[in-house]
Amino acid sequence: MKINKYDIFVFIYFFFNSVGLPHGMLYTIILTPLFFIWILLKGKKYIVFKFFIFFTPFIFFHILNGVEVYYYVRSLILFFSVYIFCYAFYTFITSDIKLEKVIRKIAVANFALAFLAFFFLFTPYRSLFWESWSISVGSLSVNKWPRLYGLTYEPSYYSTLLVPIFAFYFVKFTLGQTEKDNYKLLVLVAIPLALSFSMGVISGLAIATFFLIFFNSHRFLTSRRLFYSLTILAFSLVGAIIILFVFFNENPFFVRIIAILNGQDGSANGRTYQAFHLAYIIADLKSIWWGVGPGQLKILGDSVIKNFYNYPPDYGQVSIPSTFPETLALFGFVGVFIRLGVEFYLFFKTRVLDNYYRTFLFFYIFVYQFTGSFTTNIIEYVVWILAFTNIFQEFDRKRLRGEEVSPS
Repeated sequence: MKINKYDIFVFIYFFFNSVGLPHGMLYTIILTPLFFIWILLKGKKYIVFKFFIFFTPFIFFHILNGVEVYYYVRSLILFFSVYIFCYAFYTFITSDIKLEKVIRKIAVANFALAFLAFFFLFTPYRSLFWESWSISVGSLSVNKWPRLYGLTYEPSYYSTLLVPIFAFYFVKFTLGQTEKDNYKLLVLVAIPLALSFSMGVISGLAIATFFLIFFNSHRFLTSRRLFYSLTILAFSLVGAIIILFVFFNENPFFVRIIAILNGQDGSANGRTYQAFHLAYIIADLKSIWWGVGPGQLKILGDSVIKNFYNYPPDYGQVSIPSTFPETLALFGFVGVFIRLGVEFYLFFKTRVLDNYYRTFLFFYIFVYQFTGSFTTNIIEYVVWILAFTNIFQEFDRKRLRGEEVSPS
């Protein structure tokens, strides 16, 4: 496997971004000055100016309403580092880079890491790669079920990293593109993703699949190739559910689904409606329109969240584990309106529905922002950027329509 000059940064981002660092610190943050210089050398202008044009109104109202300056400035710097990384990533994927080769390298290397992690599962060092998860619903219970998180810090973060890679091979499969070893690579990505057992990510992928088919239903029903792919997918899912129900009906998947439906899954509750409830209360402490500002959750939100969950004062750091509610807490209704406005504007501006891959990614990440992640999560922004960038023209609807009607 040939290594190029960019692979080291790709592998740092994907595999080693938090290894050996304090919680919350990433190598991509440390490398911000290098990314900034690289962007400038690529001829990009007014980078800092664009950042402060957006944030200046928020900074004005946040300072007017009062902030803890140290945490505010520190958090603002973190947002700037995320902005620089996103700018660099967009510059990277729109340059002369063979993205499919990059994706293939990540898929193979990640499976090799997951294979290695499997052996650690049976040793005292399993916590290097696995999280132990337990849940009980009535008479059903799962104790210390292993969830893979690779070299990251939690399964949902790890599984979201895999989403663009999984989407690439999944869309190929759905479109019936069976050339080379696409099936094998899809399996290599799907297995670690399933082992992470992140229901938020898996649910988001299921919803994205639904919208992909819904917005292209005519094509899937009239194209024999696409209809066969869809039929194989449907029978595979139904078969897997039947096998689980017959031979392993107390499996973690069923137990957690029951817990979520009964409102007994603390993680699902905390990332959805409870997150919105807490975000509204916290934002209203300063301004429901402008929020409390970056870095202020530690000051104002800590006691609100701990009181809500009856945590002791020394419980440790708490947060709002969902991007959209956190946006409400930090930037108020103005922030969430801007967020939605930008998302819908770019959805139509970049013609997301013209490309199957970008359609899948958009609906996944649109749903996921309401059920997990956080506002400075670079892997979430990577998915947004991929959804709004004209890449992988082989998935364009017009091009595929031309291939289907062309003579064989």
